[in-house]
Parts: sequence; structure tokens; C-alpha cells
Amino acid sequence: MTDASNTSTAGSDATALPQETVDFAHRIFDAARNDQSELLLAAVDAGLPVNLTNEKGNTLLMLTAYSGHLELTKQLLERKADPNRLNDNGQSIVAGCVFKGHDDVVRLLVERGADVRLGKPNAIQTAHMFGRQDLMELLGARDGDIDASVPTPIGPPA
Repeated sequence: MTDASNTSTAGSDATALPQETVDFAHRIFDAARNDQSELLLAAVDAGLPVNLTNEKGNTLLMLTAYSGHLELTKQLLERKADPNRLNDNGQSIVAGCVFKGHDDVVRLLVERGADVRLGKPNAIQTAHMFGRQDLMELLGARDGDIDASVPTPIGPPA
């Protein structure tokens, strides 16, 4: 687990942490996934880094947004969570929300400055691959965003 604002890897080995610290971190990441806003926001307000990442590079915001928790996503953004962090697989928060079908969270992330061209695949490419033409406009898709390397959606059988 690392603080995204600290680029140093020193001390980021979870095996060097006391078990109670590791258990607490797991509770916090579970709180992000499960919309336990009171626990999560109290920890952040008490000094827990808002851009804390788990062992896969997923931030609290990423886990919250991927799970479709709009209000908690708003609260983390208000506390300066970075909407443009990529996880260790190069996936962006907004592209993950397009994939998961959390349109309200996609809109919020775009309004708060999420870069829709960040990550592989990015949010525009993801919307295209899943035939989400309704999101292409919201994401600001333009000529050149989709090239031959991006799979086209499979249509209904002819």
C-alpha cells in the first residue's frame, strides 16, 4: 500500500508493516468498495492519504467509483482524490466506470476533470468497444480517437 503523493518506494513493502496496520488498510479498501462512507471519510479526514493505493495500484477513489458509489465518489473528489490515477494495469478510473456501466459516476468524473484519453483502453475506446454511443458525446470523442487497433462492438446476429 502506498501514498500516491509519495513517489518513493521506501517503506512501501506491506510485509514490513504490523499486522494490525495491514488489517486496517484492508478494512479501508473494503469500505471504499462497500460504500461505508462514514468509516472511509473519517479515516481520510483524520489524515489517511486520499490517494492511498492497494497492492494492485487501485486508489480509494478507483474502488469507490468502480463500485458505482456516486456520493462517496463526490466526497473523495472534494477531498482532492486524483481522478486521473492509473492502476498497475494501466486502467483509468473513468474507463473502468464506462465498462461497469456507472454512467452517473462517469459524468461526475468528467465534470471533475478526468482525462478520458488516459489509460489502455481509455474511456472513449471502452465506450466504443461496448457500443455506448450515448457516452461518446459526453466523453468528447472526436475523429482519430478510434483507430483500427480498437475492437468494434459485436452487433446482433444478422
